[in-house]
Amino acid sequence: MTARRRWAQRWGRHAESLGACLLQMKGYRILARGYRVPVGEIDLIARRGGTLVFVEIKARAEYADAAAAIGLRQRARIERAASLFLAQNPRLAGLAMRYDAIFIAPWRLPRHLPDAWREARP
Repeated sequence: MTARRRWAQRWGRHAESLGACLLQMKGYRILARGYRVPVGEIDLIARRGGTLVFVEIKARAEYADAAAAIGLRQRARIERAASLFLAQNPRLAGLAMRYDAIFIAPWRLPRHLPDAWREARP
């Protein structure tokens, strides 16, 4: 693994930690971090009250670049992973559900975007 790749992984883990701290300060309980399954990956899964939140975290030099980095294919992979998570955790299936994003930029506070997108329905 190259030094650049190691740095990127450390920066990504740091960004996930910042995102988790932000959500906890807002009253969310973190249920899972780095949830990975063959169909996709979810950075954070959190719950606050009756709402289950699947969170994508993007760290870039600018917020706009971070927002642009969540494309349709990535959203679909997150949605597939969320479906599998719910199948594995049926007690949570009755909760309201949404997809959030947290954007991380150097020397700025993290930006939380609740309900960043809606699940695509066929």
